Amino acid sequence: MTETPVLSPGRPSFAEIFAAHYPAMVRLAGLLGADDPEDIAQEAFARLHPRLARLRDDAAALPYLRAIVCNLTRNRIRHLRLVRLRRLEPPPAQGGGEEAYLTAERHRDLLAAVDRLPRRQREALVLRYWLDLSEREIADAMGVSPGSVKSHTSRAIAALGRALRESNDD
Repeated sequence: MTETPVLSPGRPSFAEIFAAHYPAMVRLAGLLGADDPEDIAQEAFARLHPRLARLRDDAAALPYLRAIVCNLTRNRIRHLRLVRLRRLEPPPAQGGGEEAYLTAERHRDLLAAVDRLPRRQREALVLRYWLDLSEREIADAMGVSPGSVKSHTSRAIAALGRALRESNDD
């Protein structure tokens, strides 16, 4: 039977960290393209568990989890090459029928365009705009320099702009 790591007084327990961050890690894995985001998140927490007591401070657990989720997702996509089991659906639209339809179409177009981005660009965009992370946090999660984060994000935004203009022209 595995014991829960002994933490210094005042540090959150593994169960508290899991309860606070599991849904966000599932969303992150899904947005990064994982076909099994729940499994990715669970694996990330399983890898965190034995290392939790050795983390330098309380704030290190979340960036460590993000990096694990990014790496696991990247590895799953690379090795499995499976078609996504789930597609992200746009949020339900508010308002009248025509407005709701147009909003849903715009969301579908945006998510489809994000899905077609190269992996690194998609990761940078999701971490920046969906999780609102700083360039340093994104660089740490992706294992790249902050300059690379800027480059990937800039290219992703340009590619999305082109893709959305093309879908509006159709």
